[in-house]
Amino acid sequence: MTVTLRPATVDDLMGVGALHQRSRVAAYSSFLPPEALADPTPEAMGRYWVERFRWERDDHRMTVAERDGRLVGFSYLGPDDEGDPATGLLNAIHLDPAERGRGTGRELMVDALDAMRSRDQARAVLWVLRDNHHARRFYERGGWIATGAARDEHFGPVTVPQLRYERPL
Repeated sequence: MTVTLRPATVDDLMGVGALHQRSRVAAYSSFLPPEALADPTPEAMGRYWVERFRWERDDHRMTVAERDGRLVGFSYLGPDDEGDPATGLLNAIHLDPAERGRGTGRELMVDALDAMRSRDQARAVLWVLRDNHHARRFYERGGWIATGAARDEHFGPVTVPQLRYERPL
């Protein structure tokens, strides 16, 4: 049972939204209160991705991972949020909770880094929730290093700090 990676299509986006919501709840429930994870609903998250993809499809790239024809993960990358054309931003890697630990996240990360290289980018950056220790270890094993930069992200009524990571390509 191998995982297949492919470019996302508009038809994938509602499923991506539902998977994204499941992934967030599973990954963040150990450090965020339930009210922070109650919204958006899977349907609202799907509509978010439909709208976002509509505006960003020309300079962003979404890859979906399928196992036996079932959506099990996705990555999303685009230009650096600080405007450096030599830097790519890994916006997201999310997995279905049952897929964690099976190597799919690593495949999505390697694919995203290769895509950035093909765009002639020399460096990759990402933001990760400070208290998401599982994700931080995952990225650190992949060669990412914390830069010391931080910002806040809002999850419903909760403000959560994020840390910026980078790695050479």
